[in-house]
Amino acid sequence: MGKTATAGKVEARTNGTTARAGDEDEVLRRLEAALRAAAAGDFSHRLPARRKGVVGELEAAYNQLVERNAQLTAELVRLGRVVGREGRMTERASVEGAHGGWSTALDSVNGLVDDLVRPTTEVARVIVAVAEGDLTQKMALTIEGQPLKGEFARTLNLTDVHCGWVFTHTMRNNAHAHVLTALRQAVSDIPYAVTGLDFDNGTEFLNHPVITWAGDNGIYFTRSRPYQKNDQATVESKNNHLVRKYGFYYRYDTATERVVLNRLWKLVNDRLNYLTPTRKPVGYTSTGDGRRRRVYDKPATPLDRLLAAGVLSNTQRAELLAYRDALNPVQIARQIADLQNQLLALAKDKTEQIYLAAIPTALPDVRKGIRIKTS
Repeated sequence: MGKTATAGKVEARTNGTTARAGDEDEVLRRLEAALRAAAAGDFSHRLPARRKGVVGELEAAYNQLVERNAQLTAELVRLGRVVGREGRMTERASVEGAHGGWSTALDSVNGLVDDLVRPTTEVARVIVAVAEGDLTQKMALTIEGQPLKGEFARTLNLTDVHCGWVFTHTMRNNAHAHVLTALRQAVSDIPYAVTGLDFDNGTEFLNHPVITWAGDNGIYFTRSRPYQKNDQATVESKNNHLVRKYGFYYRYDTATERVVLNRLWKLVNDRLNYLTPTRKPVGYTSTGDGRRRRVYDKPATPLDRLLAAGVLSNTQRAELLAYRDALNPVQIARQIADLQNQLLALAKDKTEQIYLAAIPTALPDVRKGIRIKTS
């Protein structure tokens, strides 16, 4: 009898465990189906969240996640309708209780709307005035108290003297906090160890936070001679055929423009580092008539020069070559052109406005009359 009773207890416990395992499998299957739906953009699925313990908390957390996604999606749809179609320029996106990444996404969208609405509103004001016969109205050089003259974006460019590898990043201004962020990004993105940095004498580089950061990371820190721009010839040349060629001479001073510029630099850096052969001067020679002439090496891309330097591991070499082989030059050119068109739409008009406002007109304002001396 004892053995029979014991066997019955074991069987009961086994059946109970099997039932609970089956229930948990069912919960996981429902969760998997809901997650797949959410990944496809369907936020309508909800889990019962009636259970206790970890499973119930998991169901509740999932429901909260998709609910927040659904709220954000609905709010963006509403904002697009009321601003884009109904013309209610003061509307902005808002989701109650949004924090962290949700709040950042909303702030970015609202910032984009602000940057687009401000010049549009100003243009509309001047056009209406002109249509009513008021030819004295001009585009304001200040919008909501913020002058168009003043702070503007700065672009940091690093160039490797040996192989020509370039890294470009646009930041808000020359504050050391932004410079440090860009330098950390550069050290992370450049595919080999950065052991030294040589700057000019600007205080954006020669300050305690930047020098301390370089020392803590074992980066040898040097600077050029004051007022000797030729000491930085390698990087100075990039101001023309990299920054100004691709980013133009326009005025950039908004977060939206900086985002577009940094997307542009990623593509431009890939084009120059992986796909564009360059020549390096290696010395001088004399011509038949006794003149000195520069001697250059054979054209090679910065990647080719980096591989020839022998500083990479086999894994690093394979990764870089695979990345280069995956690049599509035609697609890169198309994407660069698209981003340049965005920059034209964002900055061309305001840059020309500032330029024209700085040029005094030689013609009198006939509406104020012309004074003539009388005898």
